Amino acid sequence: MKPYVPRLCLGLATACLVSAAGAQPAAAPKPAAAASPAPVDARVLHLQVILDRLGFSPGVIDGKTGAMLTRAVRGLQLARGLPASGTLDEKTTAYLQQFRDTPGTIEISLTQADMAGPYQGPIPKSEAAQAKLPALGYSTLSERLSERYHTTPETLIALNGGDAKLAAGAKLKVPNVVPASRDYPADLKPDWKATLADLNVGAPQRQAAKVVVDKSEGVLRAYDGEGKLIAQFPATMGSSHDPLPIGKWKIQGESTLPEFHYNPKLFWDASKKERKQTLPPGPNGPVGVAWLDLNKPHYGIHGTPEPAKIGRTESHGCIRLTNWDVARLALMVKPGTPAIFQR
Repeated sequence: MKPYVPRLCLGLATACLVSAAGAQPAAAPKPAAAASPAPVDARVLHLQVILDRLGFSPGVIDGKTGAMLTRAVRGLQLARGLPASGTLDEKTTAYLQQFRDTPGTIEISLTQADMAGPYQGPIPKSEAAQAKLPALGYSTLSERLSERYHTTPETLIALNGGDAKLAAGAKLKVPNVVPASRDYPADLKPDWKATLADLNVGAPQRQAAKVVVDKSEGVLRAYDGEGKLIAQFPATMGSSHDPLPIGKWKIQGESTLPEFHYNPKLFWDASKKERKQTLPPGPNGPVGVAWLDLNKPHYGIHGTPEPAKIGRTESHGCIRLTNWDVARLALMVKPGTPAIFQR
């Protein structure tokens, strides 16, 4: 029997990405073919890449237009003194011409380390089951690559085809978000440096004098000491049950690769039968790779295990960003940074 080579795949077939080799059971039923993702609009993806590199995140880079892209364009326009239309008007298009030679995609080669993982396989839904895991790491190689290049498994398939082999030395086309530098501050923990590098978060980052969470716009904005907008990230913030706590707060500190102390009494939708649990760290944990603690008990700015849902779902009151965006923000702020939450 020939060695099994993992491929880019979706749905029921994602389990094939858990290990880099192994044999398929002879009697295993053949999984139904996943529908091919729609072709990626290369022009839109290129724009998303440029915005991401400039610090005006469109969320996941998927080559699609929509509200997330409009907000990112508007953020860039506000920062550069351009008409804040949210569209590629004449002045914005002229400004972006300086980045026309920056490719939207690059070709990368997979390594043995990429294949080795470790990968968790499917993450159980219950907190009690999650608490028994050694870590809440990536389920599959496809998921890890998607976060590394700020995209989605579907986009990787659209760029490479569903039969693209995932093996050491294999070449893949990915969004061009690799930073110019990974020279992170020397005092950062080694595992946090490795996480920043794996998420393609660049170093250094501009320092933020304050952050503003704008509910009406659905974004978190960072400003420098002169009041200039320097970065913007799409965010999920609050719900009807747990509204965004409007007011002036402060970032008290940060916890990178944090454990999550689950207390069902703090969640209105938790079952009365549930018990407190300590969940292990990892990108698939409830708060992702970083927690920026606020001086309001139980509230923070944090990552997420589901980046594609940012700005499209609700939260339990906290501010949720993609893992790569919260990691970038963590490099921009320090204890005492004001955090203003407004409607």
